[in-house]
Amino acid sequence: MTTIASLSAAELGPLYASRELSPVEVARDALDRIERFEPSINAFVLRDEATTLAMAEASQARWLKGEPLGPLDGVPVTIKDNIAVAGWPLRRGSAVASDAPFPDDAPAAARLREAGTVFLGKTTMPEYGWKGVGDSPLSGITRNPWDIATGPGGSSAGAASCAALNLGCIHIGTDGAGSVRIPAAFTGVVGLKPTYGRVPAWPVSTMGFLAHLGPLTRTVADCALAMNAIGRPDNRDMTAMIDRAPDYVDGLKGGVKGLRLAWSPKLGGDVAVDPEIAALTQAAAMAFRDLGASVEEVDPGFDDPIETLMTIWSAGAALALRAIGPAERARMDPGLVAVAEQGERVTGAAYVDALLNQRNALAHKMAQFHARFDLLLTPSLPLPAFAVGTNTPADGAYGDDWTRWTPFSYPFNITQAPAISLPCGLTSAGLPAGLQIVGAFGRDALVLRAAAAFEAARPFARIDAPVGAH
Repeated sequence: MTTIASLSAAELGPLYASRELSPVEVARDALDRIERFEPSINAFVLRDEATTLAMAEASQARWLKGEPLGPLDGVPVTIKDNIAVAGWPLRRGSAVASDAPFPDDAPAAARLREAGTVFLGKTTMPEYGWKGVGDSPLSGITRNPWDIATGPGGSSAGAASCAALNLGCIHIGTDGAGSVRIPAAFTGVVGLKPTYGRVPAWPVSTMGFLAHLGPLTRTVADCALAMNAIGRPDNRDMTAMIDRAPDYVDGLKGGVKGLRLAWSPKLGGDVAVDPEIAALTQAAAMAFRDLGASVEEVDPGFDDPIETLMTIWSAGAALALRAIGPAERARMDPGLVAVAEQGERVTGAAYVDALLNQRNALAHKMAQFHARFDLLLTPSLPLPAFAVGTNTPADGAYGDDWTRWTPFSYPFNITQAPAISLPCGLTSAGLPAGLQIVGAFGRDALVLRAAAAFEAARPFARIDAPVGAH
């Protein structure tokens, strides 16, 4: 039986138009399920039922008049805590940040409001999004619905947990070193990091040219719908694209027949890939051959750009904490403070070298690679979700640094190219694996088209309630 909890954003509009469902019914269903599941997953840093219902009622009135604002009118959404929403605090996961209402919408929030979506609340993240797991001194630990003893990854932690349970159809996150794709892989959902600048950002991230905004959804079609709304110009971001994006939903058609795909199981690096993840992602990559694409196992041929990443990342953390004194820092995540202190020692010359020369060299290497291959396939992550409360797995396989278990994500923040994580099966423990598809700069539509072809051939596993909840 079809339930509201199983419906996608793409399915809601026709049901509103036929009056089989109303935005208020859908909003109330989402609020009820959030109330039921939130004690188990802890995905929200802010909920505002009065605002949610007011937006739903306004949408319902438009549908009854036959005057919806578009296909997303009445669709419930969530927004990550580092994205501004007018009237709600902008705390970025930090307990020392102001809880005063922010006066303006960020571009993504403004576009969603203009589209008539219904805001359910703001989702959790680690402090300033500094790491790939989902805990913070502000909100505590966010949990993975597939097994609440494990984490959803980060930094878009709450967004991913909500997406897995369909607590809202579209969840806007940010990705500075994998922060959309990491939690998408751990929670079995779709997570897109668009080409840098495709989704305008304001206030600007201190992580600068690494930081992308993108959606987490249950389906590729919903991801495309979200991009149609948020991928529009905004003059508050001087680095954003000024051309109107293509229709990403229309671009989902066409399949992958004739495309040249590269499969790189380790990106050429010395990384320990869990055997089950290796098998699931290999099978997923080879499935594209059945869809008519050529798939060749080949590495892009670049060295691990971790030093480039950390030069820019740590300097950004130092900037974020520049005005925060010792007393407040004592209340913050010690790992973030340590990274900021590392960034304080980065020289201006080293930062500019990383930002310009090193970043451009890697981008050029990938541009040459994409002249030979339309898309690159990799695992999204080398491991399934691990126990909450730690930055790295307890077995010590990846040391103490969270970036050691995320080697497939951050290179493509440096190149600014589009990359998507798709669910590609479950381990024997019932935890999701993710396949990453990377495109050339600006080829977001092609990445989404390939993702849609894969989803049609390999439907994604679903979960309806947190596993392990009492």
